[in-house]
Amino acid sequence: MQRWKVDLSTTDWQTAPEASQVCTALSNGELVAVPTETVYGLAADATNGLACAGIFEAKGRPQFNPLISHVPALADAQEHGSFGPMALALAEAFWPGPLTLVVPKKETSSISDLATAGLQTVALRVPQGPVMRFLSQKAGVPLAAPSANRSGKISPTRAEDVVADLGHALSFIVDGGACEVGIESTIIGLTDAKPRLLRPGGIARESIEAVLGVSLEGAPSTMQPDAPSAPGMLASHYAPDANMVLNAQEARPSDALLSFGPDRLPGAENALAEFNLSPSADLREAASRLFAGMRELDQSGANAIRVQFIPSFGLGEAINDRLRRAAAPR
Repeated sequence: MQRWKVDLSTTDWQTAPEASQVCTALSNGELVAVPTETVYGLAADATNGLACAGIFEAKGRPQFNPLISHVPALADAQEHGSFGPMALALAEAFWPGPLTLVVPKKETSSISDLATAGLQTVALRVPQGPVMRFLSQKAGVPLAAPSANRSGKISPTRAEDVVADLGHALSFIVDGGACEVGIESTIIGLTDAKPRLLRPGGIARESIEAVLGVSLEGAPSTMQPDAPSAPGMLASHYAPDANMVLNAQEARPSDALLSFGPDRLPGAENALAEFNLSPSADLREAASRLFAGMRELDQSGANAIRVQFIPSFGLGEAINDRLRRAAAPR
């Protein structure tokens, strides 16, 4: 594995020799870990079935779980999916950004059936993260890129997290520092007349409904153990090794504590370890620190991670979705 450190405050990296080397690796069907604004993605050529198979193998991901394909612009997305008025409105409002649209797949699309899990739909995103967008443009193909971690485990927001989980399977890791949003994209299903929230994420439900002028269908807690219609819908996901206890009322000496806000739980000073997602109760900060906090506490040796109550409005909906899946039976 080669590591390419990218300074995102400049554009010099775009002309670095590593840029061409990474694109060559992708063209050869190899796996590359790439930072996005959400989490690090395990990228491969979405039009290459063998490359997509490599993603499933490296992650230990079930092949019935579809992948998101990343493209540089809306025009590129329209080559692969059919965009109705609602899909266009959301793409124009939130792309590039942490929003994935599931739309009918065009028969002329070159995206592998393995990437779409054999469905007649395709999950598409134009990422705000400049590295993924640049590489998909330079490589000239959509890039399938689920989170760069073992399937069902905590998503990675730093290059170190990726190396720990999947370093052995990578040709390159592009190290762009910590991810800004820190939680995966929101996924909206637009395959019929009713827009559906398939996965809460980096854009709040309220912002999407404001653009559409209608309420989103679908309960955010929907968990699909078989044949999910979009990524991130499996019942057990984002799971640490330690058990998760949600909405804890107190801390315990033998457990770790994932806290939120300025008011500490009774007994917090005696917890084995503590990580406060946001002492000021800022949900955006909490989302950006969620997976890093879970990883840190999981390494403390605690048998359980007790989680303080987090409100479910705004980005809190996505945070609680990830916590419920992390706490689900395995």
